Amino acid sequence: MSPGPAPAAVLEGVFKGWRGVRALDDVTVALPEGAVTGLLGRNGAGKSTLLRLLAGHALPDAGTVRVGGRDPYEQDAVLAGVCLVSEAQRYPDWYEVRHVLAAAALLQPRWDGAYARRLAEELALPPRRRVGRLSRGTLSALGVVVGLAARAPLTLFDEPYLGLDAVARRLFYDRLLEDVATHPRTVVLSTHLIDEVGDLLEHVVLLDRGRVLLDEPAEDLRRRAVRLLGPAAAVGRAAAGRTLLADESLGGTRRAVALGALDEDEALAARAAGVALEPVPLQELIVRATAAGGAPPAPPLTPRPAPQEVLP
Repeated sequence: MSPGPAPAAVLEGVFKGWRGVRALDDVTVALPEGAVTGLLGRNGAGKSTLLRLLAGHALPDAGTVRVGGRDPYEQDAVLAGVCLVSEAQRYPDWYEVRHVLAAAALLQPRWDGAYARRLAEELALPPRRRVGRLSRGTLSALGVVVGLAARAPLTLFDEPYLGLDAVARRLFYDRLLEDVATHPRTVVLSTHLIDEVGDLLEHVVLLDRGRVLLDEPAEDLRRRAVRLLGPAAAVGRAAAGRTLLADESLGGTRRAVALGALDEDEALAARAAGVALEPVPLQELIVRATAAGGAPPAPPLTPRPAPQEVLP
């Protein structure tokens, strides 16, 4: 069997701390080429730190970071193929929307100006409005335009769309799917809105307290979990030998979320015993996995001089 395509980016054995707190703890992750990956986890899980490392904005304390097989830090040839859009992105207050788009055109070699203008119109971005006077939602819309129109081979969205209303977020998701289909690239979406982006994701990386809990194709993740509901004894037999992410009983009825798909014979036997088998939504699966598999807090770091870093 021939090997699959090389991953777009790889972190291996990465440790990173900020101000004595460990943000990433022995992180090894491979982002598949050409896929939309969901980078999921609670606040403080290490998502933004991971994206900053991929974008060459910081160095790991230990381990390696590779984008297209090369270290991205201070490597212009690598960074020309990376676009990081963050909710924390800042521009000079005197910049107008059109200035931000013009600057992006200079920095991103694959920039599509016509597409950027069309997106800006769809999202009602006023081209001559100063960035310092933009609302949170309008600033989020500007980040979405930059991230999509850049068409960078590795496009990283660090929750810049949180300020958008539901209609604008839906527009973003639709345009993302359309544009990735016609201009394939690797996209990483860091988000809390799992229920909204679940259908977009082809791969899932779940972080908790700086450690990797999951790193696998989204479809594999969906297939290997099942909700069992029925008579307690029958649910117990169907769930035997499987890891339970949730297990609740009320009277003689039991409900469980189990990792490990049932084969055809097991499913037939479970249904015959009165057990209902249901798929588990990705959001619930991620929440359950985080609650069940959350890593203990990492020990504090010993303070030491930090490497010189490039501010975002």
